[in-house]
Amino acid sequence: MNNAKRLVSEGLGSALLLAVVVGSGIMAERLAAGNAAIALLANSIVTGAGLIALILMFGAISGAHFNPVVTLSAAWQKTMSWTDVLPYIVVQIAGAFAGVAIAHGMFDEPLFFASAHVRTGWAQWWSESVASFGLIAVIISTSRTRPGVTPFAVAAYITAAYWFTSSTSFANPAVTLARAASDTFAGIRPADVPGFIIAQLCGAALATGLFSWLYRAPAVKNTEPVAD
Repeated sequence: MNNAKRLVSEGLGSALLLAVVVGSGIMAERLAAGNAAIALLANSIVTGAGLIALILMFGAISGAHFNPVVTLSAAWQKTMSWTDVLPYIVVQIAGAFAGVAIAHGMFDEPLFFASAHVRTGWAQWWSESVASFGLIAVIISTSRTRPGVTPFAVAAYITAAYWFTSSTSFANPAVTLARAASDTFAGIRPADVPGFIIAQLCGAALATGLFSWLYRAPAVKNTEPVAD
């Protein structure tokens, strides 16, 4: 697949993902009349639905990572080249910030404004480790056994993790960085971003090592590449 198409796919997918997450958070908060549980329920359902659509839309082009820890895990598993990792991460982050701006524009908010939403402490960091561990575990296990269900399994896990983690499952460094520029329901205080990202990397690394061992990679077929 042409590298330019893969990068555009990752950037656009990341932008749309953040538009879904932040936009649904703003709408949910405005309509929930102060009921945080209802707002979170709406935000989580919409995010899960959006994830299914986006993974199905872009999966055949770029793999639909939209997430630096997914990209790093794929490189570790040798399903993508390490030389592609940095370009993927750059466009994921750029796309994520673009998605925040898109969401803010739709709701007449400033394009970027630093969040004041405090998300810190051991419980939150542990939650992010668990959330990222589970995300990578779901991706590896389903992609190696039943790849057709991976989009639905990932979306189901993220929807659930909104509720069973105290951090509401960011599980994505690009998303974490971009949500620091949104002082809305989905935001995170910029000072809390490093702790989240370190926890995400740790959880993803542990899951990659363990589940790559639990689920043997399918044999790679020797086929000639199709010209693009």
